[in-house]
Amino acid sequence: MRNVVRIGCGAGFWGDSPEGPRQLVRQGEIDYLVLDYLAEITMSILARMKAKNPALGYATDFVSLVMKPLAREIAEKRIRVVTNAGGVNPQACRDALLAAFKEVGVDLKVAIVTGDDLSAEAERLRAAGVTEMFSGAPFPERTASINAYLGAFPIAAALAAGADVVVTGRCVDSAVVLGPLIHEFGWTAEDYDRLSAGSLAGHILECGAQATGGIVTDWRAVSADWSDMGFPIADCRADGSFEICKPEGTGGRISPATIAEQIVYEVGDPAAYMLPDVCCDWSDVRLESAGPDRVRISGARGRAPSSSYKVSATFADGYRCTATMMIVGDEAPARARAVADAILARSGRLMQEAGHGSFSETSVELLGAETSYGAGSRTLDTRELVLKISVRHPAREALQIFAREIYPAATAMAQSLTGFAGGRPEPQPVVRLFSFLIDKAELRPTVSLGETSFPVPAHVSAAAAAASPAVTSADVPEAPAGETVAVPLVALAYGRSGDKGDIANIGVIARDRDYLPWLRRALAPEAVRRHFAHHVAGEVERFEWPGLGGFNLLMHRALGGGGIASLRHDPQGKAMAQVLMSLPVAVPAEWLAPGGRLEAFTGTVGTR
Repeated sequence: MRNVVRIGCGAGFWGDSPEGPRQLVRQGEIDYLVLDYLAEITMSILARMKAKNPALGYATDFVSLVMKPLAREIAEKRIRVVTNAGGVNPQACRDALLAAFKEVGVDLKVAIVTGDDLSAEAERLRAAGVTEMFSGAPFPERTASINAYLGAFPIAAALAAGADVVVTGRCVDSAVVLGPLIHEFGWTAEDYDRLSAGSLAGHILECGAQATGGIVTDWRAVSADWSDMGFPIADCRADGSFEICKPEGTGGRISPATIAEQIVYEVGDPAAYMLPDVCCDWSDVRLESAGPDRVRISGARGRAPSSSYKVSATFADGYRCTATMMIVGDEAPARARAVADAILARSGRLMQEAGHGSFSETSVELLGAETSYGAGSRTLDTRELVLKISVRHPAREALQIFAREIYPAATAMAQSLTGFAGGRPEPQPVVRLFSFLIDKAELRPTVSLGETSFPVPAHVSAAAAAASPAVTSADVPEAPAGETVAVPLVALAYGRSGDKGDIANIGVIARDRDYLPWLRRALAPEAVRRHFAHHVAGEVERFEWPGLGGFNLLMHRALGGGGIASLRHDPQGKAMAQVLMSLPVAVPAEWLAPGGRLEAFTGTVGTR
């Protein structure tokens, strides 16, 4: 057994830079290279690719841009590779890998993990009355993809069978890290604290450079390194402890603050983050600097998981079309609104005349006029912006009428209309997400290596997942009374936002734990909902995160139907943390006085 297993993540999505795996293989001194390629929209795209060509349906970049160029070095350094690049066709991915290895003269054993694809079960699931787990909607009439999120034990089994490369279909993102740790350290299905810690290591690594200073709130501390960002590495031990670092000499920044931002990304209740192998409690996770660009993480706890897998199906729901154009000059916002209204009215009338109904949905955003801020916009007098108009309709033909009426605006409407991006817009399918749970006993995860295949059934504990313990704020006093002034949230905290379907999350971490009473008062759910009244149609939940010194905010029905179906320019809520950073927070006036806590703050003081 190794004392330390060193795992580097070279891709956080399909389309990430091939520089990541190249950097880790050549400079990272890693034992494992892991790559995460899949998202719900990716599965739908891959399903369409496979329908057109049975030899496709996987992340082709993994073969052509990563493995083929690096295969010889990977083999020489005895680095093992784990990835979910198999998408909806792990078999084709394996075949392409073996062909590439033969071409470069390298012998690497490739195993695949299957059993996540439930597309053949669509009729049975529909007949069984399966409904969407959040909205209660009925099962779609037709689906593009149906995939369960498998866990890490099949990956561990593939490694134990001797695989050099393990290719999965859909699994939880963190499983590509947890699987090697289970294999290396012999963790069992009931080592819940260690499984939770390994899953946290995977959660931090899975988005690549987001863990090394990418997309941080305090961007100036990292921006000089953006051209050469390091990719993350976890040094993991058998007791579940681990440290995050990056290859020496690469750009970026690893600190408790940058790691905290990644931990809060796309998490719900931090005391009950449910994964196939463990129900994670990360509410008391602690971070400490362990040297330059190195952070030690501790405090992860775990409980038995549920007896279900989460399943995500995707289905087509009509068509969408988006047009963008630039408008310059005085009263640009007002003229842009007038142009949008006119285009929608004209194309809507022509659609009606052609026998089509009206738009199912429309979205108008003035990019550059702070549309993301709603009533809090400060640039209503901007003299330059990009007008974005998005529409949805059941029929492609209807949206072709809309598309034809975009260019005529340049001669019939506002002066200075220009920069029509990408030519005439083309209607595209709207793809929606449908999530549900399925009993683990109904699935048969299988590992295939060479001519051998064997099942790796999920372990179901006799004890169901216990309810999450209440995380209270009893140790944090209430904000005292006295004279106050308002400062923006960014003066007191940093954070990051992400999405889960139509739910947006924003994790907010205090810059100083003494700020927590003031943050708690300002970040009341009703106050956050008011701040996002232009976006959020559902409730706002707030979870305490005592280990990190902050909060996690969940905003329901906040993304216009979900990241893969929304008409918004920010369909995944990536900008929401920045929007929240302008929220006014009342703090003691003395904090801004000479010698006060915020003496160096140079932003706007007062309320908007």
